[in-house]
Amino acid sequence: MGLFKSADEKRLDAIMMKIDMNMSNNYKDNAQMDLKDFEEAFEEIKEKGKLNPKKLAKYESYLGDYQAKLKGYTHKDQKPFWT
Repeated sequence: MGLFKSADEKRLDAIMMKIDMNMSNNYKDNAQMDLKDFEEAFEEIKEKGKLNPKKLAKYESYLGDYQAKLKGYTHKDQKPFWT
């Protein structure tokens, strides 16, 4: 339930929403930058010990999912269709 989320959870959720939005719009480089933001924010929150273990595991799972989805997800390796 989203009513009683901490500021840290809201921060992580906002970053996840940005990643999803950029992926759906095929903004690959922006999605990669947002993933880095998510990783940094997650590590910061994890180090401070602000989330309980259950929520920490949930966001760690989300991080793993995003890392798998965004592996190789870039415009840099994309070949133009005319070559």
